[in-house]
Amino acid sequence: MIYPIVVFGSPGLRKVAKEIDKEYPSFDKFLTDMWETMYYSDGLGLAAPQVGKSIRLFVIDGAPLEEDHPNLKDFKKVFINAKIKEYAGEDIPMNEGCLSIPLLREDVVRPSKIRMEYYDENFNFHDEWFDGMAARVIQHEYDHTEGILFTDKVAPIKKRLLKGKLQSISKGKFKVDYKVRLPK
Repeated sequence: MIYPIVVFGSPGLRKVAKEIDKEYPSFDKFLTDMWETMYYSDGLGLAAPQVGKSIRLFVIDGAPLEEDHPNLKDFKKVFINAKIKEYAGEDIPMNEGCLSIPLLREDVVRPSKIRMEYYDENFNFHDEWFDGMAARVIQHEYDHTEGILFTDKVAPIKKRLLKGKLQSISKGKFKVDYKVRLPK
């Protein structure tokens, strides 16, 4: 099932998501639906809050970035109950976008390395370091489980300039090729 993507202005995008365990109802089906929704929407990653589920789960497939970032060729992962334990490396600005904030892209500064603890789709525990583009994509999706959007991380003056565009998005004044759910 392809879920509609929840867009900016929806309160669920601002909640800190809850942890889950192996007993999460219809887990395998939900995970399959997450992948299907992400691919249908042409995303690199998708967090459960973006489909209206306030749980600590996100999926990433870096294959579309393989040409510029060969190390992402086979980077396809599920992150459950993830926690960033450490940031390292340089702070690097890079242009980001988000399925929940359609057609808007801005530069965001993020650390180049992170150490993360998480569970995979089989609920096996991992404690790993990620760097480069993998670290960036993970941080973006992780932020969704913390109720944070990439627009929260832009410079204050830029935030003020984006206010009108964000209000238009919350009112549905945009056109994309994937299903969306507007704020109520």
